[in-house]
Amino acid sequence: MSRILVVNSGSSSFKYQLLDAESERVLASGLVERIGETSADPEATGVATHTVTAAGLGVAADGAAHTVADVTSEIRRVIPDHTAGFQVMLDAFAAHGPSLEDDPPVAVGHRVVHGGARFFAPTLITSLVEINIDELSVLAPLHNPANLAGIRAAKTAFPDVPHVAVFDTAFHQTLAPAAYTYAIDAELAEAHRIRRYGFHGTSHKFVSEAAAAFLGRPLAELRQIVFHLGNGASVTAVAGGRSVETSMGLTPLEGLVMGTRSGDLDPAVLLHLARRADLSIAELDDLLNKRSGLKGLAGVGDMRDIRAGVAAGDAAATLAWDVYIHRLRAYAGAYLAQLGGADVVVFTAGVGENVPEVRAEALATLGFAGVEIDPERNAARRRGIRVISTDASPVTVLVVPTNEELEIARQALQVARG
Repeated sequence: MSRILVVNSGSSSFKYQLLDAESERVLASGLVERIGETSADPEATGVATHTVTAAGLGVAADGAAHTVADVTSEIRRVIPDHTAGFQVMLDAFAAHGPSLEDDPPVAVGHRVVHGGARFFAPTLITSLVEINIDELSVLAPLHNPANLAGIRAAKTAFPDVPHVAVFDTAFHQTLAPAAYTYAIDAELAEAHRIRRYGFHGTSHKFVSEAAAAFLGRPLAELRQIVFHLGNGASVTAVAGGRSVETSMGLTPLEGLVMGTRSGDLDPAVLLHLARRADLSIAELDDLLNKRSGLKGLAGVGDMRDIRAGVAAGDAAATLAWDVYIHRLRAYAGAYLAQLGGADVVVFTAGVGENVPEVRAEALATLGFAGVEIDPERNAARRRGIRVISTDASPVTVLVVPTNEELEIARQALQVARG
């Protein structure tokens, strides 16, 4: 069995999945969090959960078939850094399986948020690549250092295995200069690498390819608008499998209204707040990333709470909902223009997959473009890829569950096999 370990590392936690490269089945997954916390309170120390994923049916002692349940374990201990966290992960594999000693991974795939303009494909991680990821931290100070910490810890744990970086920005390296260039002083922009990079690229790539496969249509022939709607949210226009426009920019702050992020904003708002409210750069950063979006408008950043507020007649929640939907429609219209129409519209991620009201309202004004939602299909609670447009709709509307870990595993295997 060829196994791929996928790692998504944050500043104080990391998630992992072990997948079978042939069947693409998840064998085990886990989360190590509260890394670096040293409180004497056992509830505040590091915690790691490890789930061994069952498959198919088991056979009981009496010979009867029964469903095999996933097995989850949890430990709590002080985890001072990512290297210690990886040892906790290895201990969990040794204790609960699958064994990595008997059958080590053929590659480790790492999510890296920012690849700048340098990385446009999955990349074997060398010392030079590590230096580049570190240097690109100026563009993603909250993410790249944490991604790099995970890479170095994983290389210590698996020194003889190829490690592959898969960059969130890579899918958007196909943007044309007209799409990625900001209209500011050209020399200043070049000196400080200011341009649109786009994010959620791994998800947009996976989802757009999955949509084409599901429909049985050549990816190269499709014009798709893909909405990745979670706490972070972005939309991408995909033509022939290539990103041609995307809502996030230099950072993941631009674009749609998000859980705690503002999305599009007149830059002069920041100048005004600096002058009139005496806000510092750090305070403005905190405002736009942590105290804006749905949370800034309604006090809550979770779409479930917004919907509950709307149902209860709460004015702030209703305004937040209206602003959220208004922005979705604005981008849908703009991307229809950029693509010259659309063949497929796709919704994915937590909100996109699970909130039918968002899907219905986002597309409610696009009948002129051939978009017809089937209310019953849209409201149905089903898993997997599904069509939510009418049979007569010229534009097919899909819900496609994203799977960034699987996409990272595929790309890591591709690099490992040369």
